[in-house]
Amino acid sequence: MKKTSARLADGREIVYYDTHDAAGRDAVDRRPIEAVATSSEIRHDPLLDEWIAVTAHRQARTYHPPPDECPLCPSRNGRLTEIPAEDYEVAVFENRFPSLVGPPGPADAADPGGLFLNAPGAGRCEVVCFTSDHDASFADLTEERAALVLAAWTDRTAELSARPGVRQVFCFENRGREIGVTLGHPHGQIYAYPFVTPRTERMLRTVAAHRERTGRNLFDDLLAAERADGRRVVLDGEHWTAFVPHAARWPYEVHLHPRRRVPDLTELDDAARAEFPGIYLELLRRFDRIFGPGEPPTPYISGWHQAPLGPRGGEDWAERGDFALHLELFTIRRTSGKLKYLAGSESGMGVFVNDVPPEAAAERLREVASE
Repeated sequence: MKKTSARLADGREIVYYDTHDAAGRDAVDRRPIEAVATSSEIRHDPLLDEWIAVTAHRQARTYHPPPDECPLCPSRNGRLTEIPAEDYEVAVFENRFPSLVGPPGPADAADPGGLFLNAPGAGRCEVVCFTSDHDASFADLTEERAALVLAAWTDRTAELSARPGVRQVFCFENRGREIGVTLGHPHGQIYAYPFVTPRTERMLRTVAAHRERTGRNLFDDLLAAERADGRRVVLDGEHWTAFVPHAARWPYEVHLHPRRRVPDLTELDDAARAEFPGIYLELLRRFDRIFGPGEPPTPYISGWHQAPLGPRGGEDWAERGDFALHLELFTIRRTSGKLKYLAGSESGMGVFVNDVPPEAAAERLREVASE
């Protein structure tokens, strides 16, 4: 992998990832743009013990531009974009409208009782462009390109994890208008959070309780149980297993685990890295065939769940070694032409109601395997 770092006109970093040396990585961003003034802060919810980000500046972000004005395409034929090069393989740059940005800072109480805690919305948000082809999708990539994306995710995880104040790194892709994507170009994002996310906090609590109760690792036991049961296994490679979880929340939801438990992407071995592109591309291609021929591309969210970093309350996370890196992929489409909405029970109480039995979802994902 060849990595080249440069700066955009407003000072943001852009990093090119190539399978070999490529021309144009020294292209200069000639746009007359200034840095966007950000106003990100995080606020603590005392009832749920969770942080949320408040980001008024993101109201002005780019919203569904026509294809010939896409800011994620390369700069060609006199049209200047976020990516100065005339072509690229994989490019990563700082988001112009980030949810989290800047160095960490102390939390301050906005009330005498100390219930209304505010802190800087510290961290970093990056955009990952998987290909220069505006009309492609991740599922269209070659295995070589998917391996390069994995290398970029891994490199960014390592770099962002070393930044002051970063507690967790989340690499993810939102795909489709139904998900809320505002740019059609095939891309994902990376968030470097200044706190441990609520979902991970909850996982760590259950993992710790399982360890205390049984002396074993919950992720290891869960993966072994799914493989032994078999009804919900979608793909079972030498180094990766993909399954629909027993209590899936979404109509079609797949969890992809490396067979050897590791805390984050940086710890994957060469064998797992080599097998990943074929496994993952097959999963994405099956997702596009779930609802039959002639259907529009399946909207989905795909994200890497990685172990948190650093101290918590002055103590290191003893559970980091117990956490298992895994990818979660799901769609909000429940059947042809119909979406799964997070209505009263889901949004109001956090109780999901799934119309598709997980065993049926797994069976369908096996039926649409590539020939």
